[in-house]
Amino acid sequence: MSQLVIVTGASGFIGRILCASLIERGYTLVALSRNPEKGRDMLGDKVQVVFWDGRSAEGWGHYADGAYAIVNLAGDNIGSGKWTKEKKQSILQSRLNAGRAVVDAVKQAQNKPKVVLQASGIGVYGDRGDERCDESTPLGTGFLPDVGRQWEASTQGVTDFGVRHAIIRTGVVLGKNDGFLPRNMLPFRLFLGGHFGSGKQWLSWIHIDDEARAIRFLMENEKAQGVFNLNAPNPLMSKEFAKTLGRSMKRPSWLPVPGFLLRLLFGEMADALILSGQRGVPKRLLDLGFEFQYPELESALRNILKT
Repeated sequence: MSQLVIVTGASGFIGRILCASLIERGYTLVALSRNPEKGRDMLGDKVQVVFWDGRSAEGWGHYADGAYAIVNLAGDNIGSGKWTKEKKQSILQSRLNAGRAVVDAVKQAQNKPKVVLQASGIGVYGDRGDERCDESTPLGTGFLPDVGRQWEASTQGVTDFGVRHAIIRTGVVLGKNDGFLPRNMLPFRLFLGGHFGSGKQWLSWIHIDDEARAIRFLMENEKAQGVFNLNAPNPLMSKEFAKTLGRSMKRPSWLPVPGFLLRLLFGEMADALILSGQRGVPKRLLDLGFEFQYPELESALRNILKT
């Protein structure tokens, strides 16, 4: 019997690619979804999609008994909509509820999973200017670092049951059909492309295939525990990122979007997500021997744009 992996947040951008990658490797997949019918349409018939309420182990917890791994990617999208009081509450609570559900499932399991992988984001370091942020860098202050701190801690309790725990602090994930890149390619297609704000903020990015490979690598490597930055080893300033994207698309990068306009459109989210940045260093991932297929942005974009 193949090893069972449970994935929360499986219908998201990272989750879909990860599930396909794990199926290809011969794993048995259980994906948890609030909308199983939609989940089946997105993930295909090789993934068993199970309903869950997003906050408890009811209806799915028994799958954790004897499972190989749980990958917890669940959480409200931080980049959709203005950060109203209600939206910020949803961002935080969706993550804490999912984490508690995972810990509860592990607690109930007679045969504990080998490992729990917990999602997080590179934004936990806050706005650090030109400082290189590896896993030993202190966390920042503000809404996103506070959410990240609590999100990471939400499944820490599985270690009390002897389960290996790894945290993945993911950068901006690049792929063709979802996430950051399609939204940013549109203005370039219209010859209106450019960087955001000053363009001096660092952007830590990772190709979606490397993201899925890194998660699988950490899942399978028994030495992998604690925190790992998941971003390519060559982050770029926003201005250089825009220039490289424009060059890859054979379009100019000449029309920067002013910071005041972004703040007008997105409010607090503009400063936290768009006008600030982190110069992430995937030190611990590299130290374990992981090799990036796409360490440079130009090769990553070449691959994405040709598919």
